[in-house]
Amino acid sequence: MSAPATSLPPTGSAPGRSIAAWWQALPLTTVFVLFFLIPLALVLMVSFWDYNQYEMLPDFTSKNYVAVFDGCLSGDDMCVTFKTYLSTLKFSVLVWLLTLLVGFTVSYFLAFHVKSSGMQVVLFVLCTIPFWTSNVIRMIAWVPLLGRNGLVNDALMRLGAVNQPVEWLLFSQFSVVLAFVHLFSTFMIVPIFNSMMRIDRSLLEAAADSGATAWQTLWNVIVPLCRTGIIIGSIFVITIVMGDFVTIGVMGGQQIASVGKIIQVQTSYLQFPLAAANAVILLSIVLMIIWALTRMVDIRKEL
Repeated sequence: MSAPATSLPPTGSAPGRSIAAWWQALPLTTVFVLFFLIPLALVLMVSFWDYNQYEMLPDFTSKNYVAVFDGCLSGDDMCVTFKTYLSTLKFSVLVWLLTLLVGFTVSYFLAFHVKSSGMQVVLFVLCTIPFWTSNVIRMIAWVPLLGRNGLVNDALMRLGAVNQPVEWLLFSQFSVVLAFVHLFSTFMIVPIFNSMMRIDRSLLEAAADSGATAWQTLWNVIVPLCRTGIIIGSIFVITIVMGDFVTIGVMGGQQIASVGKIIQVQTSYLQFPLAAANAVILLSIVLMIIWALTRMVDIRKEL
């Protein structure tokens, strides 16, 4: 006679383990809902409210979004909204390119040219020194350097390179981009350096043994293996620059417009529903940029 078949235990997780998993996720979920989802929902709700000079009126209306794009669908000239968004995107692209160049170069030097792990840590910590003080202080530090009577203009005039102080060094688009790169390069250095440190060094030796030049190894081995760090750093830099208004206000001399600056001005005039509408549009554009970047690499899988 054949032995009786024994029933196998169910493959699913036990109810106790499922409940334990929910309890473990509850604190993070609560924080996420309270400090992310609910504020976003409130901003979206307020963007459809009406307002006057004194108060917000909880009445559903779409006039705030119409006001944002007022004049965009009529006339030959580009409306103020599109000009402002294009200006903000221009700053984001320029800062992204420059921080990517700086971040990749510094990370490459630390990961592949500094042999001592202790020295790598020391130099990496030096890259984080800007975070030890306020962004505003770091921006103001450029004023005595780039001002009309600053050290840079003084040196140029002493060398005979210019006959009069260079005006565009401060309170210009140049100074805004320079401040952005100074403030946010670390956001690009950290993830790229982390990706480079995870590269198997035997792959570089195999590329060298195969006759690849240094540039071929860099482009065909190192860059593809660093794409996760590049994408993460790009998300950090682009999202911060898109919503920034302090740097543009200080280094641009209150003369350069950006979406973040418009939202800040609208809130100062108590136009909260209109500012909320601009914030929702800006958030939508940023989310589309993030979605496009994350399509290039599966960050969850790579991490």
